[in-house]
Amino acid sequence: MKSTLFILFLLAVGSTACFAQCDKNLRLTASKTEHLDSSNNLERTADEQTVIEITKSNISVLIEDGKQTLTGVIKSNVCDWKTPFKEGKTVINTTLSNENGDGEKEYTLTIEGKDGKITLLAESVQMPDRKLRLPLDKFEEKK
Repeated sequence: MKSTLFILFLLAVGSTACFAQCDKNLRLTASKTEHLDSSNNLERTADEQTVIEITKSNISVLIEDGKQTLTGVIKSNVCDWKTPFKEGKTVINTTLSNENGDGEKEYTLTIEGKDGKITLLAESVQMPDRKLRLPLDKFEEKK
């Protein structure tokens, strides 16, 4: 009986820790963008600084110090991290548009941590034959 209670306690603490991470404001930084085809084959790589900020309800993407800025409202966020900021996955559905409100596109953003490496994969239903993958240099809580 004690071991069952102890295991339930550990599960509750672990779930709370993972959920707490999912509820945080995040700042993701990447120094390159990989352009993929529909089969995830690498087509080309661009060296460009990208900063992505995620709150509970919004997302903003700043590319190359303001050369391009995209913003959007998060429609759904499914988050499951075994080890916060290291091993796990977040899937965000959002609509992103540029600073003028033009070019609105639906995106699924998948942030995945595996073997100590974290990547963001951006897929749009309007561009099914093109995907963007950003190997993240930083994945941190935004204070």
